[in-house]
Amino acid sequence: MRFRAAVLRSYESPFTVEDVVLRTEPAAGELLVEIAGAGMCGTDLAVRGSAGRSPLPAVLGHEGAGVVVRTPPTTTATATGQPDAAGSEAGDRVVPTGIGVGDHVVLSFDSCGHCPNCRAAAPAYCDSFASLNLFGGRAEQPPRLTDATGAALAPRWFGQSSFAQYALVPARNAVRVDPALPIELLGPLGCGFLTGAGAVLNTFGAGPGDTLVVLGAGAVGLAAVLAASAAGALTVAVDRHPERLTLAERFGATPLHASSPDLPGRIRRLTDGGAHYALDTTAAPPLINHALHALRPMGTLGLVARLHAPLSLEPGTLDRGRGIRHICEGDAVPGVLIPRLIALWRAGRFPFDQLIRTYPLGDINEAERDCGAGRVVKPVLLPERTSR
Repeated sequence: MRFRAAVLRSYESPFTVEDVVLRTEPAAGELLVEIAGAGMCGTDLAVRGSAGRSPLPAVLGHEGAGVVVRTPPTTTATATGQPDAAGSEAGDRVVPTGIGVGDHVVLSFDSCGHCPNCRAAAPAYCDSFASLNLFGGRAEQPPRLTDATGAALAPRWFGQSSFAQYALVPARNAVRVDPALPIELLGPLGCGFLTGAGAVLNTFGAGPGDTLVVLGAGAVGLAAVLAASAAGALTVAVDRHPERLTLAERFGATPLHASSPDLPGRIRRLTDGGAHYALDTTAAPPLINHALHALRPMGTLGLVARLHAPLSLEPGTLDRGRGIRHICEGDAVPGVLIPRLIALWRAGRFPFDQLIRTYPLGDINEAERDCGAGRVVKPVLLPERTSR
């Protein structure tokens, strides 16, 4: 099938919206999803600086959400798990996950499902995470996605490649959601918002009376602020952009400019002696050291941004039981955390939609510019729908 997608052809060039061709039907365990909306994440844009490790040309996008339009034929079970003895249409519309044609789904990261970490409910630490999501995807021959001339495009990005009208995805990536929800806005729950909220709710397990400092009030940091507020924790948000600090304050955080004198001391005073937890989304070594100094004894700092240089820790930063660890994808099982975040949103306690600005897929380069300039927290691209 032929459809429109945003293709990145080189690390320096703009995206081009063009026809691409999917040359296969869904295989066992796969779904064809019509994309209603796809969030633009910093990881998508980081491909430009990947030093050639992420293969191009490629269709990026890994915060997709949409409607299932095709599943692999099967006659083994119906959606209720009962055999479809006649091999009827019902059998052709379901996959072993129980997701069928017409279901609304949010897409998240890919994982193998059978390594020790996947079996231990830690799919973000899948043994194959890098190969499945970042550096080429599953081995696929012949190429499944090509441009209009037949030239191969890189294997699917994060199991999705959702900057497109359609995406062929592993059913393992998909989380079914209520069709009454605004599906075009839900994609960021699959990565960026999942990461920030998951760090607070899963990794830290923050609750009433706990204190948290968030460094960087972008999409991930503000999702952490929202989750901390929902959990009843006190939050200090640190950023250098006044407009981002204004947003953080609106969502319940105490704002603090990153250039404030004696930043650790000010955080300790605001958190009654030091924060229980700190979340860094900046990968800036000076701020990381400030955050460690601002923790109370036995406090924990979580890092979600990839470091691009060696991290030197100042003397005393790890004294008195303080700890530091990396957090991937909010330590989340998407099928558990995404419904939890939706439930909080429905209750008015996780207003992630207020962080979103939508753009037609054809305006992807404008969305990238606005994102880089800090004019938007979370761009969401809306492909033209061919069915409603």
